[in-house]
Amino acid sequence: MKKIEQPLPPYLNLDPEAAAAKLSDPIDTARFAKAASFCAKGREDLAKRGYAPNGQKRLRKFSTWEVTKYLIPIAPAHLRRVLKANPDLPQGEGEGGSKWFTLEEILALRNFFAQEGVSTKEYLPYRPEGIPAKVAAVANFKGGVGKTSTAAHLAMSAALDGYKVLVIDLDSQGSMTSIMGGTVPDEWKTVFPLIAKDYAQSLVAENRVRVAQGKPEIPLDETLEEALKTTADDVIQETHWPNIDLIGAQLNLYWAEFQIPVWRQHMRGWALWDALTNFLEDEGILDNYDLVLLDTPPALGYLTINALAAADILMVPLGASFLEFDSTGRFFDMLYTTFASIEEGENAALRKAGLPEMKFEWDVVRALVTRFDASQQTDMANVIQAYFGDFMNAYRQDYTALVGQAGEQVNGIYEADYRDFNRDTYVRGREAFDRTYAEFKELLIGSWWRDLQVMEAEDGEA
Repeated sequence: MKKIEQPLPPYLNLDPEAAAAKLSDPIDTARFAKAASFCAKGREDLAKRGYAPNGQKRLRKFSTWEVTKYLIPIAPAHLRRVLKANPDLPQGEGEGGSKWFTLEEILALRNFFAQEGVSTKEYLPYRPEGIPAKVAAVANFKGGVGKTSTAAHLAMSAALDGYKVLVIDLDSQGSMTSIMGGTVPDEWKTVFPLIAKDYAQSLVAENRVRVAQGKPEIPLDETLEEALKTTADDVIQETHWPNIDLIGAQLNLYWAEFQIPVWRQHMRGWALWDALTNFLEDEGILDNYDLVLLDTPPALGYLTINALAAADILMVPLGASFLEFDSTGRFFDMLYTTFASIEEGENAALRKAGLPEMKFEWDVVRALVTRFDASQQTDMANVIQAYFGDFMNAYRQDYTALVGQAGEQVNGIYEADYRDFNRDTYVRGREAFDRTYAEFKELLIGSWWRDLQVMEAEDGEA
């Protein structure tokens, strides 16, 4: 009987000469430029799959079914009656009971029902007067955990809910900017000039002191002089969502990670971690929006530190695996080390001057399991839940076919037309992010309510 030989593993008995023949000539730096050019062209072609024919993203319309099931708490028949009785209201597009509405039209209908509808129903989301917008950062220094996807879908969920949202992309890869259809020609349309402006303002203040002391002023270079002229209007752009604006990102934003420590070295008194916070407060952003969402790079660099220092709510996505659990634990350790070090350094000087000490605080921090597969990851997710305790979101965000298919078109799932999917697939996919948003919204409105109680108590004491 002939012996049957088992095939060898593919990595054994390889021929070095044949392997060398498959190699190209040695790669020089110019080849990277060529590869980057090819990728840029391909990226543009692929991105347009989710764009309008003119190359610009546009938001689809929403059906009566979606409006009454997900967006406005009314029955379809009642919506039809109201539209018939109020011809001045947006009537949608289409015949009979199958109408399609733009989000602008839906927002107008929300406002109408908020004034004329049943008082016990929530036609407009909770937002107390006199309380500033909340800033939410989505961060983790491990890549591939769903930071950008989570931030994008939270922004879209909040927009569909009726909130006005500003998205700030702090990742030089610019994935969030692509999802939002942003155009960022150079770093002057990113947060870079805002941070440069904060440093320049600190230099100007320092120079006033130096002049009073008879010392020479520190000169401002051309970049800093130009940054002083930058305003919110210069960097904020509208998106295809009527109530989502964007400060985008592009590759040159990464230079901020090199420039910020140089500026700090030149002026040790500059609180580099407060640059983004100062912009949001000084430019009136917290009054003009309900929610500011920060998408951070996969590293604890200076841009991420700015985002975390500005945030009221911190969301930390991670997968249900040992490596991502381990990495997230180290992320929290680095957060402690970084911010405790800043507090210690700053408070030593403040104590000497007899001034109140500084303290970083967040309204709430939550770790969120993303891309969850209950059939394979439940045990690990339970372990993560046990160790993180009240740092964990209760809901684990399932990975569904809808997420992958929408991503291929550079869209969020809320931008995907449900008619392109099996109805059950769409409902399950949407539910995954709806439930994530529901928990996030609970954190958001709970934080606002707590702030309102503090404000009212302080007003009562006054």
